[in-house]
Amino acid sequence: MQILTPHVYWAQRHREIYLRVELSDAKGHGAKGDNEYEFSLEFLEPVRPEVSHKSTQRQVDIKIRKQEERWWDRLTLQEKKPLFLAPDFDRWLDESDAEMETNSFTSSLKKTYLGLKKGYLFMYNLVQFLGFSWIFVNMTVRLFILGQDSFYDTFHTVADMMYFCQMMAVVEVINPLLGLVKTGFFPAMIQVAGRNVILFVIFGSLEEMQNRPVVFFVFYLWSTIEIFRYPFYMLACIDTEWKLLTWLRYSIWIPLYPLGVVAEAVAVIQSLPIFDETRLYSLPLPAALGGSLSFSYTLQLYLVLMFLGLFINFRHLYKQRKRRFRSRKRKVN
Repeated sequence: MQILTPHVYWAQRHREIYLRVELSDAKGHGAKGDNEYEFSLEFLEPVRPEVSHKSTQRQVDIKIRKQEERWWDRLTLQEKKPLFLAPDFDRWLDESDAEMETNSFTSSLKKTYLGLKKGYLFMYNLVQFLGFSWIFVNMTVRLFILGQDSFYDTFHTVADMMYFCQMMAVVEVINPLLGLVKTGFFPAMIQVAGRNVILFVIFGSLEEMQNRPVVFFVFYLWSTIEIFRYPFYMLACIDTEWKLLTWLRYSIWIPLYPLGVVAEAVAVIQSLPIFDETRLYSLPLPAALGGSLSFSYTLQLYLVLMFLGLFINFRHLYKQRKRRFRSRKRKVN
């Protein structure tokens, strides 16, 4: 059996080497019987062991990854090119053209990523805006029609939508970790965790709290803030700004955010005797100590942390506001 060498054509990019092994003149049965075809190349620099290939009746296409991403002056270690080796002009690019191809591909990936990110953030903010708008409009209409009577059944009227919005808000804690937004992780976590404690632990767990007026004030203050915050971020995703909305987003929270925390604190304080009486979420103690530790002690500690969180978030939001309007003044000047 005779061993023959096929024609091999090559091209490169900064990351890969492409080999095309021509089989049109190398079919298995020759004049002297079956033949074997093989070739060997000693590359200029190390390559990775993983090799991918695709074969047809006429050729075998081989792709090999370089160990280091760089342009090679030639394919083989020996300066003299083997007789069976030739450039693959169907794939051939010089170094500058290859760099342009790489940059174009990278730019395309970046644009795709930015488009997906903006689309995701736009839809998230739109859904939250619609949810909190529904809560705000529902509560406002009921307030005008029923007056103070609307205070007492707020929870049963809008709680499901508030549950949905606040569960969705957990995403706002994850987004900074993934680098999708520039907002800090801790301010987002403080706000989302704080609200969910009030909603799920205080209001959701205690039926005695669900008919109290404090529910109305907490929900109304939350929704009033959010119907300006979410559309601002939604428009930012499409590089659009409404000056009035920007001013409202960075100004309306100044009175409303502390009022919201005060309303939350009132809800916590009103829940303390209920937790003492029902022993809900109490921590069992060893028999020697007797009884259990009421959850109300945890909530008293939470009250302290709540006002500490108010200070941290207020400071963070005030700095955001200051930077925002300072940058706008620079643009005007």
